[in-house]
Amino acid sequence: MGNDGILRFRNKVCVPWGPRLRKRILEEGHKSRLSIHPSMTKMYKDLKESFWWTGMKTDIADFVASCLVCQKAKIEHQRLSAMLEPLNIPQWKWDNISMDFVTHLPRSVRGHDSIW
Repeated sequence: MGNDGILRFRNKVCVPWGPRLRKRILEEGHKSRLSIHPSMTKMYKDLKESFWWTGMKTDIADFVASCLVCQKAKIEHQRLSAMLEPLNIPQWKWDNISMDFVTHLPRSVRGHDSIW
């Protein structure tokens, strides 16, 4: 117990059991302006420097897994549109020309959502 009345374990604040307080810490660690939607590993690394409670790693994993923004945006939740196909190695320059199209991007000022 410190002079400030806060219980610490190895210089980390011991967070008492209480879903509201822990949820508030998890929300701040996951949605703050300084750390926008980090992965479970990054969030655990950040929070374990300052806080400690029993089952902290599991609580963080569950919280990140239930985040709707992360489910929509993170690459591990997205599926590939098609398998990539390797190009043949050309025998001479300009033998083969390929073009890529990237679609469904956020609309630009002029209203475009694709790149050629």
